[in-house]
Amino acid sequence: MPIYHTLGSIPRKRHTVFRKPDGENIYYEHLMGTYGFSGPASLLYRDGLPTEIKAQRELMTLTWRPDPDQTLRMRHFRLNNVPNGGSMTLNRMPVAFNSDVAITLAAPDRNDDFFYRNGQGDEIVYVSEGEGVLESEYGTLPYRTGDYVIIHRGITHRWKMNLDHKQRFLITESRDYVKTPERYRTQWGQFMEHSPFCERDIKRPSELITHTERGDFPVVIKKNNALHEVIFAHHPFDVVGWDGHYYPWALNIEDFEPITGSLHQPPPVHQHLEAGGFVMCSFVQREFDYHPEAIPAPYNHMNVMSDEILYYANDEFMSRKGIEYGSMTLHPIGLTHGPQPGKYEGSVGAERTEELAVMIDTFAPLTVSESVLSVEDESYQKSWLTDGDPSGEVKVPKQ
Repeated sequence: MPIYHTLGSIPRKRHTVFRKPDGENIYYEHLMGTYGFSGPASLLYRDGLPTEIKAQRELMTLTWRPDPDQTLRMRHFRLNNVPNGGSMTLNRMPVAFNSDVAITLAAPDRNDDFFYRNGQGDEIVYVSEGEGVLESEYGTLPYRTGDYVIIHRGITHRWKMNLDHKQRFLITESRDYVKTPERYRTQWGQFMEHSPFCERDIKRPSELITHTERGDFPVVIKKNNALHEVIFAHHPFDVVGWDGHYYPWALNIEDFEPITGSLHQPPPVHQHLEAGGFVMCSFVQREFDYHPEAIPAPYNHMNVMSDEILYYANDEFMSRKGIEYGSMTLHPIGLTHGPQPGKYEGSVGAERTEELAVMIDTFAPLTVSESVLSVEDESYQKSWLTDGDPSGEVKVPKQ
């Protein structure tokens, strides 16, 4: 993130003596940085050494089985039919993946009694349902339905979910650093006037709670496609203060301001995040195109350089039929896709949409996981066939 932030107590100058209240002992500096000391970074001050490890062991290897049938086709998965249960960390269901990105679904019904750190990727967690607090060494970050919670790699955290509410998360794990689109920012890092969101919309850690307890504190760390349990000698949230540009943050989908025009706007106007290998977009409630002869529905288009994932955060999408809340569609490289029969013509004269959806466009083909086959709608590919009319013609309503 390009926004500087600080919490707690820090010394006036970096890399100088910062004494504890006893006047004798000092706090330990801990730099968390990216791109070999040349990217976004934060400097933390800890009560204990972050290197104090008592034991470590491998918990499990993450082996994701691909769908054995890789026939090229449009696909639809009803992810809302996946039952709730398990851990936010240990029971994520693989949905689709490639070498740049991994998409999983979590529907936990309990809070973890350990901490978690992803050591191989940044995570974008879309809160499809739920509320609670993300605890981390950077402080507390409340979350609610509709939040995109970005947790950069290496950040130790724990989800404290309000279990009075159903919890469902769509998790996109990125091999590359996740950031906002460069075209929305000045060369100095400030969001420009044409950006669909700005600094006021970014939620940052708000309260730093320092723990100085010593003992056995398990942290589950993901690295090399495996989960490892590492036992630290002190509480991982022993930070007394920090400052910098590297920390968890959130943006709610409701704070994304849609860009509209007199004629249909291309998908990049819906973008809000990017990383090497993919972009992420939000389709939100908005007014339709206002040209008197506008066709609000998107034109047919072929993905010649990207696979398209759409996760439907409610049960409405102006160019789709047969989807529901929690549906996910995959439109792969090499096939033309667009509005289903009647949706293109039926959009003429429409003034507004109430849709809510998350789009992930990957630049390398995605592999579907075997785990989601039980909730696949196998009839989806045929949903573009015209209903018994060989001509395929549908009359355009008069205005």
